[in-house]
Amino acid sequence: MKLLIIEDDENLATTLARRFTKQGFTCELAHNSEQALQQITTFEASHFLVDLKLGDDNGLALIKPLREQFPSARIVLLTGFASIASAVEAIRLGADDYLPKPVDFNSLLKTILGDVESGVSLESTEPSQIMSPERLEWEHIQHVLHSNNGNISETARQLNMHRRTLQRKLQKKPVQH
Repeated sequence: MKLLIIEDDENLATTLARRFTKQGFTCELAHNSEQALQQITTFEASHFLVDLKLGDDNGLALIKPLREQFPSARIVLLTGFASIASAVEAIRLGADDYLPKPVDFNSLLKTILGDVESGVSLESTEPSQIMSPERLEWEHIQHVLHSNNGNISETARQLNMHRRTLQRKLQKKPVQH
């Protein structure tokens, strides 16, 4: 099994590669669209893990070329910016699955392997399991805040949000699904 991890966060990509290697995958990394397109000319991947936001690039643009070159490969889009619109577009373009960050490794592994009964598949998600936009926003804010070690100013900059707005959102209790 060969996995190409297309992720702009180099630390996350390296960690994922290490974990997937322990599960029997041969892993290669690409940190932007250009690297990914170069990698697929020499690395015949059976599985792809694609981040939605790759710096200034959009991971959605990679799905169609990956699907054309590797029609039977498993393509999973992973994103910290989950939305129903991007999920629908990813599946329409040929992705097999769509997962919001943060995701635990066991769920990610099952999804990459195509275990749809235990993976989080858009097709198998019941309406009651879909998070509300408010909950998605809360989860994303928490993820970015955690990745910045609790630094509110840096988190606000990364989210393109005023610091006071972020502080108000953090004071509210998390909304339920």
